[in-house]
Amino acid sequence: MKKFLVGLTAAALVGCMAAAPVMADDALLPGGDSKILYCITPSTSNPFFGTEQVIAEKIGTELGYEVKCFSHDDDAAAQLELFEAAITDKAAAIICDNAGADASIEAIQKAYDAGIPTFLIDREINQTGLAVSQIVADNAQGAAAIAEVWVEAMNYEGKYAELLGLESDTNCHVRSDNYHAVIDEYPDLEMVAQQSANWDQTEAYEKTEAILQANPEITGIICGNDTMACGAVQACIDAGRDDIKIIGLDGSDDAGNYIKSGDMVGTALQQIALITETAVREADAYLNGTAPEEEKQLIPCIAITADNVANLSQFVYSEESGAAVESVEEAAVESVEEAA
Repeated sequence: MKKFLVGLTAAALVGCMAAAPVMADDALLPGGDSKILYCITPSTSNPFFGTEQVIAEKIGTELGYEVKCFSHDDDAAAQLELFEAAITDKAAAIICDNAGADASIEAIQKAYDAGIPTFLIDREINQTGLAVSQIVADNAQGAAAIAEVWVEAMNYEGKYAELLGLESDTNCHVRSDNYHAVIDEYPDLEMVAQQSANWDQTEAYEKTEAILQANPEITGIICGNDTMACGAVQACIDAGRDDIKIIGLDGSDDAGNYIKSGDMVGTALQQIALITETAVREADAYLNGTAPEEEKQLIPCIAITADNVANLSQFVYSEESGAAVESVEEAAVESVEEAA
């Protein structure tokens, strides 16, 4: 996957994965007495989270682990049960896209107390020192970058709506705050509706339908992720509103297809394949005695528009326009077959 990274991303990866040998008096969590990695994510009905599990299995298998993948469906109680299962299973480490910045602390604390290291991806928690690393996309940078594209597409004026994500997720607020850090600089842009669609496409479709009925004058919608953006786009298409400028944030192929058709202005690619690979490799290094220098690590986002959407596939950005990017699903299958 590395050959597809832009120079900025490659530089960021080097910085994020910088590590120092562990001294004898450093207390590292030993991990369970196994070669099992748990990968716990939200529902894989969202391809973003599906990519996390595929990449974790691919890289983990390459490194000699048995990888067990599960979904918590953004339910903190279900997540706690999965962490307890990992502890019972004597997992070596846990890779987790968590179910809430506060609600997840209990589960990660249990793993910590059991000596099993946790490596967080995509979403942070509101505590440091429990997870070995928290590796996330630079949501602030990504949201600001695509907001700049959107205000230009709006010609710096007009009324708009915002669809927020899951409000217990810190990413929801970081993205919204940084959208507004750009948009609010333009007094002729006025937000007339703001609702949460909880990262969900169906809910976003329904909320957009209601917003269009109540606010027919809007000409733009900003969305906290691509799943909601795709729901908003389809609602606008079904309502015959091809004039509405819509952005999201994730970098999904579904959003890419809407950008290609002209129904969506753009998105900001969170390089989740790279983020997940980084976490799995850091887990392996940690279990072999080398800890990351920093717990909190940022991977830059890439603004995706009609100008460069041909470079996007499976949450990977290729330097060469239109270059064929190997499917991560195919890569995972090949990896498992080779291991067998």
